[in-house]
Amino acid sequence: MSVVDILSYLAGFIAVIFVLVPHELGHAFAAYKCGDGTAKAMGRLTFNPLKHLDPVGFICCALVGFGWARPVPVNPSNFKNYRKGMLITSAAGVVVNYIIAFFAFMLFALLSHFAFDDAVTITDGVIYYRAYDSLGYAGFFICLVFYLIYSYSLCVFVFNLLPLYPLDGFKVLESCTRPVNPVTRFLRDYGQMILIVLIAESFICGILANYVGWAHYCDILGYIMRFATEIVGYPVQAAWRWIFTL
Repeated sequence: MSVVDILSYLAGFIAVIFVLVPHELGHAFAAYKCGDGTAKAMGRLTFNPLKHLDPVGFICCALVGFGWARPVPVNPSNFKNYRKGMLITSAAGVVVNYIIAFFAFMLFALLSHFAFDDAVTITDGVIYYRAYDSLGYAGFFICLVFYLIYSYSLCVFVFNLLPLYPLDGFKVLESCTRPVNPVTRFLRDYGQMILIVLIAESFICGILANYVGWAHYCDILGYIMRFATEIVGYPVQAAWRWIFTL
């Protein structure tokens, strides 16, 4: 394993912390503001990673790109307004992630271009690096951390908005529809199964792509993640390019 590989894995672990912890904290804070103090009473209204990270989900997220944190406990009956409270609490995590992506890309762009002389550049979603000495490795590592925080935040934003139970997108949909609804009932009953199939299919396609060139075209989650970084992330990149030219 090369130095670059080690630094890449380490950057991935750090990025996951800065993506998942604020996501869960966003849920906890929103629930508290909407009248439910359950998360606060259980110590979840904190930046402490140990309170939010699930060990297995954390490792999976850093190594294979799919993972999870400990869900924030919420008691909707405590909300001042049930529908409004559910909507705000469910959406809070992904909103936080998009804000993080916005500022993480700014730091990546500034550091990679001005501080470390383009130690890391991104072309068509592929990371290229220039790490010829200790300063180059340091620049590569620091820039990669911020780029991964940016890209992981966008992926979490899009992935969690899928209307499949138990993702945030399902809870947002549930808060905006009638309590008895055949669509939401189906998504609740089969959402987890669909998610498992999607993740397994993506994992298998990733392995087959090493041997069969067309396998990556079958990766459904891969399309969703590319949509996150290339389409959903486009306004972030465009905004900072415009700001930097002022």
